[in-house]
Amino acid sequence: VEGFVEDPRHIEVQIVGDGTGNVVHLWERDCSIQRRHQKVIEMAPAFTLPDDLRRELHKYAMDLTSRAKYKNAGTVEFLVDKELRPYFIEVNPRIQVEHTVTEEVTGIDLVKAQIRIAAGATLEEVGLVQENISSRGVAIQCRITTENPERDFAPDTGTLTVYRHSAGCGIRMDGVGYSGYTVTPYYDSMIVKYTARAATFPETTARMRRALQECRIRGVNTNIPFLLNVLTHPEFEKGIVTTSFIDKNPELKKVTGAQWNFASNSQSSMKSAIRGEKVLRYLANLAVNGHPPELGADVTKIVKGGRGQAAGSKIILPSMDKAPPKKEGRSNRQILLEDGPDGYAKHVRAQKNLMLMDTTWRDAHQSLLATRMRTRELVNCAEYTNAALADAFSLEMWGGATFDVAMRFLHECPWERLEELREKTPDIPFQMLLR
Repeated sequence: VEGFVEDPRHIEVQIVGDGTGNVVHLWERDCSIQRRHQKVIEMAPAFTLPDDLRRELHKYAMDLTSRAKYKNAGTVEFLVDKELRPYFIEVNPRIQVEHTVTEEVTGIDLVKAQIRIAAGATLEEVGLVQENISSRGVAIQCRITTENPERDFAPDTGTLTVYRHSAGCGIRMDGVGYSGYTVTPYYDSMIVKYTARAATFPETTARMRRALQECRIRGVNTNIPFLLNVLTHPEFEKGIVTTSFIDKNPELKKVTGAQWNFASNSQSSMKSAIRGEKVLRYLANLAVNGHPPELGADVTKIVKGGRGQAAGSKIILPSMDKAPPKKEGRSNRQILLEDGPDGYAKHVRAQKNLMLMDTTWRDAHQSLLATRMRTRELVNCAEYTNAALADAFSLEMWGGATFDVAMRFLHECPWERLEELREKTPDIPFQMLLR
């Protein structure tokens, strides 16, 4: 009969073997905070374990994998009951999601070591000698998922409208994401992991709380408010929790009201933050693209004279009916085309005045959505730009982001943009921002 282990802690030992029976351990991790038996927050080492139990788990893990002549990185997992009795669960023969906390406290690159051993290196050749492997400080990892804690962690999908990472001393980020990234229901809901490291557990927890509060992910629900609830819970702050911690504290799932000190009240509720973001996005899109006809908008009643000026508006739009006079002699672009790069460089060196590179067009094209200018707006001012900046070294007016902005947001052809602006601005060299 299999025994029932009530309210255990989930402790796992990280090992690495080279297939010859030679195995080392890289200390242990506490992975007890779980929802539906899936880890959410992990820490290394399990600093509240008694030292004799820690050594016992290390020995169990090394004896088992050494006799099996285990090769590569792996994790030997245990449950520890209230009487501090360990129970073996399984060996995971792979790199775990939470390997980051082990790397942070030991300073060993597990992925690199695994690849070298797979290529035939021994532990000694990799530099893994047991007496040289120590654990320094405490590391905590939080898995950021697109889930709604108040709906029992139901996955959420959609497009990330804002995606800004936090950073700082002792903070590591592993993941992928960007504004515009689409979260689908077909894969795991985790999009990024944060790992915090410091000399003590309270300091590490403080760094993690700060990182989560400064992280900005909008457009979908995330578990960040839930993680902050966990990190500020008195039981967690003691460093001793069990696998039933979340189930026994259902208030942790309540994220509509803040249970921590947030610098901005608008960030305390994920629901209100997403609602506010949607309103701002709608207004910005309206400012750039106008009222959508498919929603019943009558453009003739909204726009006066077809010039983008709202009916009843007192805003006076500037107008210039006569183009400024063109520069006499050869233009800078003519010199570049006729004399080549060397000739243009000679011309630049001969100038007594400072020559400017103007970035206005690129900044205007790639600015915030509400102030972003389409090609047609730039074409309208191109003739005057050509005259006003006739002595400029260049116009830096496109780059890698030009394609992203043009095709994904403004729905324009970036090549046609270049052709139209080139035709209207024949005298100034164009410059591309290339990184």
